[in-house]
Amino acid sequence: MVEEETVKKHFPFFESSLRTALVEQGTYREFPVGQELIREEQYIRSFPIVISGLIKVCRTDENGNELLLYYLRAGEVCTVSLICCMDRTQSRVKAVTEEKTSVIMVPVDLLDGWLTQFQTWKEYVMHSMQKRFDELLNTIESISFMRMDERLEKFFTDRFKSTGSTTFEGTHQNIAHALNSSREVISRLLKQMERKGLIRLSRNIIDYAPLCDKSY
Repeated sequence: MVEEETVKKHFPFFESSLRTALVEQGTYREFPVGQELIREEQYIRSFPIVISGLIKVCRTDENGNELLLYYLRAGEVCTVSLICCMDRTQSRVKAVTEEKTSVIMVPVDLLDGWLTQFQTWKEYVMHSMQKRFDELLNTIESISFMRMDERLEKFFTDRFKSTGSTTFEGTHQNIAHALNSSREVISRLLKQMERKGLIRLSRNIIDYAPLCDKSY
C-alpha cells in the first residue's frame, strides 16, 4: 500500500488530486540489489517511480555487454520506459536495482489520462525527459570523445553525484560491462588510479573518496 505521507514527502510539487491518485492507484514495492525491474523487449504494464535507492538503466548487446545510460534516484522516473508505454512498444532498455530500492509502480493505462488531467504530472514528465535527454547526450559525448581512463573516472564521479556514496561494491567485470569494455582493461586502469592515489582497492570494494575530494 502506498502511504499518503510518503507521496507528499517525495512529491510535494504534485497537486493534491494527483497525490491521491498515486496513493489509490499505485502499488508500493521494495526490491533487493540486482533485481531486474524492466527487461529489454518487454511490453511494460507498469512503470516505477523511485522512492528510495538507485536503479541503473542500460542497454545490452547480443554478447551481453552493457552500456550504462543513466541512473534513477529518489523522486525520478524512467522516461525511456514512459515513451515505450505511450507508444505501446517493447522496452528498449533494462532497469536493474543497484541498491535496495523502493518504488511506486503505476499502471501504464493511467499515463495518457494523467497527462491531460494533471498539469503537475505533465510538467514532471517533461522535466524528466529533458533531464534524461541531457544525460544521454553526456553518455554519447563520453563514448565519442573521452579516453577510457577518463570515462572510468567519470563513472565514479557520476555515482557520487547520483548517490553521495564514495564506495563501489562489485567486481571489475561489473564496471567493464557498464562501460562496454573488458575486465583486463578496467583492472589495469584501476591499478593506475590506485597508484595515483585516486582510489583504494580491496576485494569487491572500491573506495573512490580520494577521487571525489580531488574533483570537488
